[in-house]
Amino acid sequence: MNLLYANDEKGAYPASWYAATCEFLVPCPAVEGEKTADVCVIGAGFTGLSAALHLAKTGLSVIVLDAQRIGFGASGRNGGQLGSGQRIDQRDLLQMFGEDSARRLWELGEESKATVVSLIREHKIDCALKPGIAHFGFHDKDMHDIHDEAEFLAKSYGYSQYHPLSEEEGQTLCPSPVYKGGGIDRGGYHLHPLRLVLGLAKAAQAAGVKIYENSEVTAVDEGAKTRVKTAKGTVICERTILACNGYLGKLNASVAGRVMPINNFIVATEPLGDEGMRVLREDIAVSDTKFVVNYFRKSEDGRLLFGGGENYSYAFPKDIAATVRKPMLEIFPHLKDVRIDYAWGGTLAITMRRLPFFKKLGPSVYSASGYSGHGVGMAILAGKLISQAIHGDSKGFDTFAKLPTMPFPGGPRMRFPLLVLAMTWYSLRDRLGI
Repeated sequence: MNLLYANDEKGAYPASWYAATCEFLVPCPAVEGEKTADVCVIGAGFTGLSAALHLAKTGLSVIVLDAQRIGFGASGRNGGQLGSGQRIDQRDLLQMFGEDSARRLWELGEESKATVVSLIREHKIDCALKPGIAHFGFHDKDMHDIHDEAEFLAKSYGYSQYHPLSEEEGQTLCPSPVYKGGGIDRGGYHLHPLRLVLGLAKAAQAAGVKIYENSEVTAVDEGAKTRVKTAKGTVICERTILACNGYLGKLNASVAGRVMPINNFIVATEPLGDEGMRVLREDIAVSDTKFVVNYFRKSEDGRLLFGGGENYSYAFPKDIAATVRKPMLEIFPHLKDVRIDYAWGGTLAITMRRLPFFKKLGPSVYSASGYSGHGVGMAILAGKLISQAIHGDSKGFDTFAKLPTMPFPGGPRMRFPLLVLAMTWYSLRDRLGI
């Protein structure tokens, strides 16, 4: 089964709250015949469009190919949180990779936020950018771990925007009966991801990038010139960028062995009115300490946008609203009678260590993917770093590419059932509070 078409209508955006609240670009044609460019980018999401935009600003000719629509995948469907650092805690990175590498990863995490904010301001992208992400735990230990991380970041990296929250302070922000305090990162942001990715596409087009939609790539043939093939066209180029994330398919086996597509789900409730104050009392986003994380925020029109639940098969569940309502009611039981107006799923990609997987696949092919739920910032940064690497400055790209990576056990055939076993265990831990 092809994930590009397993759960969605070909050439159409899913019926999400994001899609209902943005202005779409004029559709781009499918590529036909033979085209030439300095760089061909496969995938019109955050990574691909960021790379295309940065490269076009340096004067290179760029073609972007997407099998579906601009921002069709995870870039246009995610929770919209632009967080600090990497997907895993900074203290864990220090233990895993040592002081120098951990510090460089922290700096790149900060650069990712700055890059996104800079692009939004430079290109006047209306994506409802707002500061503030809170992190809440379910037990006293969770709260103390978050407090310790905030103290570590302040002492070791001079990061003073992450503030501990006692249980009482946490309840003031988010009056859920299950949370026991945590912290708030005033240096993190939340935003409308589909408006952001469409804004990046518009900026890239203005810089001269040619985007072709409904143009699924079937092969990448390297030679003196690389030939990127679709059903009806071919792009001949000097450099190629794989920016497919969870929709890579069979384009490259070495990446597929280390980057696993999984599905995650979001709902948008009816507008909550005054009841919204029993959910969040500030215009911030929230994530929690569950392994299968819950994340949420209020929309511009007063709805609760709540993400929760995953599955590891190709197909989305038949009733996405019911899938997400269960964890939503665990956090906010008083919303049991609230109507859900939108429910949608998306396919992201994870790695074994929950760090992005960067690799130069040959003399002329670059790949970055596997952002593991931290993709708003890291994917856009990845595009920038690939652009820099193509121009000879590979320090940032190499920081990620040199990290030891682990393939998923069992190879492409067995990775799904083995992942299901592992995730079942972690879900049990969540339920037992281990």
